[in-house]
Amino acid sequence: MKRILLLFFAAFAFISCENKVNNIERAAYYWKSGEWNKDPEDSIAKELQVKKIYVRFFDVEHDETMGNIPISKTNWNSYAGNPKYLDSLIIVPTVYLKNEVFIKSSKKEIDTLAANVGYLITKYEDEKFSASKPATEWQMDCDWTLKSRDNYFYFLRQVKKLSGKTISCTLRLYPYKYPGKMGVPPVDKAMLMCYNLLNPLESKSKNSILDVGELKLYFDKKRDYPLHLDVVLPTFSWMLLYQNNHFVHVLEADNSAVKSVLKPTKPLWFEVSKDTVIDGVYLRTGDQVKYESATPEMLAETIALLRENVVFDDHTTIAFFHLDKNLTHNYSHEALTRLYTDFSRE
Repeated sequence: MKRILLLFFAAFAFISCENKVNNIERAAYYWKSGEWNKDPEDSIAKELQVKKIYVRFFDVEHDETMGNIPISKTNWNSYAGNPKYLDSLIIVPTVYLKNEVFIKSSKKEIDTLAANVGYLITKYEDEKFSASKPATEWQMDCDWTLKSRDNYFYFLRQVKKLSGKTISCTLRLYPYKYPGKMGVPPVDKAMLMCYNLLNPLESKSKNSILDVGELKLYFDKKRDYPLHLDVVLPTFSWMLLYQNNHFVHVLEADNSAVKSVLKPTKPLWFEVSKDTVIDGVYLRTGDQVKYESATPEMLAETIALLRENVVFDDHTTIAFFHLDKNLTHNYSHEALTRLYTDFSRE
């Protein structure tokens, strides 16, 4: 009997830490078009010992007249006066490309796009990150589908060939679960995105940012994905404003003026209690607001699912999305630190 118990506990110990990641690289996304705020964003990154920041350099959309054009360009200028801290960070230029870009472009146009993306990333690095070391990794972010897959994968190969950089891409959960159907991106590594599983405008009774029940549909068994996987977890929140049952606007989730005129009606939902104007948006009495966020408890469940079902390499980047001044309103320093350390706990 004693031997059986020893074997049981030995097996349990093996299972509980077999997906332990020994070397965690702490990271975060900076997804705003505006300037980096030295305080509090700078101090938050320092306190959490963030080593890598994925900076949104620009987006690319398709215009019927002008073709593929960059928009929402970054305005990261305030770091010019603080090169010492920037020197300690790994900056990963990140580009979001709309899916329609690859549906509506020819191979020749994608060749041009790859060259233009590389040129613009390099230009922004020289202008805005001259104090830091040149980036060794670029990340491409696209919600690619079967219809856009071939062109998107071709684009990734072209960017790699032209740049000579380590190329990573974001990976949604559907292509993660079905690589045989969706294909495996031709990149060096992928960032597994564990949020936004549902359409926020269609799933009115569920949390579209993070729903653990939906997550379990993708992490239902252990999978060894063909690429190195890093992970990004959601630490953002938003308020969706509805008037006459129609969505009209996204409100800043931590706006105290908005919260002061809301009263709860049911899980996730609030009602505007008096007419008010917030940042130019008119809220009328009776309007409905849906508030969504990922709680520390939900994130802990997510990490447990990942450790149980995803095969990680020994060195893995764990990032949160995203770094801004409102981050500490929803999470304590301890809760944010656990996003990193839970992956390496025994």
